[in-house]
This record gives sequence, C-alpha cells and structure tokens, in this order.
Amino acid sequence: MVVKMGKDLYAVLEVPKSASLEEIKKSYRRLALKYHPDKNKSPDAAEKFREVCSAYEVLSNKEKRDTYDRFGEDGLRQGGVGGNGAGGRSGTSTRFYTSTDPMSTFTQFFGTDNPFENFFNLGRGGGFSTFDDHMDIEGDLFGGGRNNAFRSQSFTAGTRRPAKQDPPVEYDLSVSLEDILKGCTKKMKISRKVLMPDGRATKREEKVLTINVKPGWKAGTKITFQKEGDQAPGTTPADIVFIIKDKPHDVFKRDGTDIKYTATVTLREALTGCRIDVPTLQGGTVKLNYNEVIKPTTIKKLYGQGLPYPKDPSKRGDLVISFDIKFPDSINESTREILFDALPAK
Repeated sequence: MVVKMGKDLYAVLEVPKSASLEEIKKSYRRLALKYHPDKNKSPDAAEKFREVCSAYEVLSNKEKRDTYDRFGEDGLRQGGVGGNGAGGRSGTSTRFYTSTDPMSTFTQFFGTDNPFENFFNLGRGGGFSTFDDHMDIEGDLFGGGRNNAFRSQSFTAGTRRPAKQDPPVEYDLSVSLEDILKGCTKKMKISRKVLMPDGRATKREEKVLTINVKPGWKAGTKITFQKEGDQAPGTTPADIVFIIKDKPHDVFKRDGTDIKYTATVTLREALTGCRIDVPTLQGGTVKLNYNEVIKPTTIKKLYGQGLPYPKDPSKRGDLVISFDIKFPDSINESTREILFDALPAK
C-alpha cells in the first residue's frame, strides 16, 4: 500500500524527521514569531503562520506524530489518533485535524497571543516605565497577561483593535531622607488576579515587585510597572504605579536637595555667642562656634551636607541652619534696668 503523505510537516517546521521535541519547539518559536501577522506584513504570512502552528500541533504531540509518520495527513483526517473523522483529499490544509484557531496554539506556547505589543512598546528599563530622568529599573520582557481581544480567525494585518486597559492603580511609597541620601531597594508585595490557561477563569496570586530607589529622588517621582494589575478576559491589565513620598523626619525638613535644621538657642546665647552641635544626615555632629549676634533671621549653611543631586549624585545640596531664639517669659526689675543701660537704643 502506498501512503500519500500530503504536506511535509517536517519541512514546514524546517526540521529533520528525526528532530527531538526540543528542536521542534525551538524551530516553532522562531517561525511563529517570523510569520506572526502582527510582525510580518507579507501577503502569505497569515497562511504560513497557520501552517507552522498546525505542523507544531501535530509534531509536538507524540500520538499525532506517530500517526502522521505512519499514515500521513490522511491518517489524521480519517479518524486517526487526534483526528475528528472529517474526510478530505490528500494535500488539503492541516486545519481539518488540528485547532481551527492557530492563535490558540500560539497563545498556549508563548503565554500571550501578542508578545510584540509588549516587546516593541517597552518604556526605558524593560517591562517598567518611569516618569523621572534618573531611574534605572529592569523588568520582564514579556510581562503581563494574555489578551483574548487580539484573537482573530483571519489574521488580517491592521484589523486588530487594542484591548481596553484598566486605569493605573497608584500606591504611595514612603522613603526616609536617609534612604534618599544613599539609595535603597524596596520590595513591595501585591496581590492580583491572573488568568488560568483556559483564558477565562482567574485565580489570586501574590507577586513581589522590586523598586531600586536612586540617591536624590524627589517626592512625586513615579515608578510604573506595566500591566501588573488584575488580569481579565478581553482587557489589558492595569499598570501599577508607585509614587515616592518623603517620610517625615524627626530632625530635618527637605527643600529640594537642601535639608533644613532649626537650632534652639537662648536669648543670652543669641546675644553673647555660643557653640552648637549640628547633627548631620549621615550621622554624627558638626560643632559650630558663633561669636556674633544671632538674629531671628540668621541663616547658616554647611555646604555639601544635603541630599544628592538626582542627575549628578556626586554633588550634594546644603544643610541650612536657622535659629529658634527662646525669650524669657519675664524678667525682674533689676535685670530690666541693667539691660536698659547695656543694650543700644537703636
């Protein structure tokens, strides 16, 4: 008996008949991406894509592959293992005994039916995008969930409409001045819904997102993790956005790259001079001697003791010192007379 093999599925996948499953998968990955209609605009791309998916569906399944090797396409079409019993002529399309939607095969293999959307639309730093010139965050190339809104039987280029994306979900991320001084890494755990393999049901899972806080980042800096929100059929997951907030400090207040410190002195110290110990953000103190009169408007600076400049962390702002002069609640008559005679009238 002569078996009519019909289409050579091994040739379609560009592998030898002795190819291993790993070789078949590797070749399918390359060819499916090559002929995917979202990337390849040639007129025959959609049909080649369909053939590649159909060939992979057969050759990656041991029973279907054995049947094909023994009886060719006819064996698959005429109710062989994996067939549906539909008749047909030798050499007709493999879609009669494989999935009627090659995108289903593609989606199951890649975990998404449109990896190019994520690949070609990445922000700076991979799967994350940022709104600050000084961020450097890395992410997952093919992050995000699969999107059923991209499925199409015809695979006609230019006819797909982007799925609706949920609004961004924003969280405040409080960071101390010490963290802004040196930079730090924050790990934030989120809980989200993810699609099951059937593309309809969802389950709850937790994921840890890593944020590399750079020295000098200012309040309001946004870090966006693209498509890390809840997944649902027919929609694009929301972006998760973290917004840097300054954590209140017990000693200092921030003013851009400068930090402000208020020193408390008595009226006598303000008039006659004093020595004060000024704390620094990195720890320790700086001793300062003042022999001049300290007025309520007096400002002193410790240069280079502030926060780093975001664009040039080797440079730092200043530690700006102001004064809170404590006046006595009352003075007796003799002290009043002494002060009256000793202090200038103008």
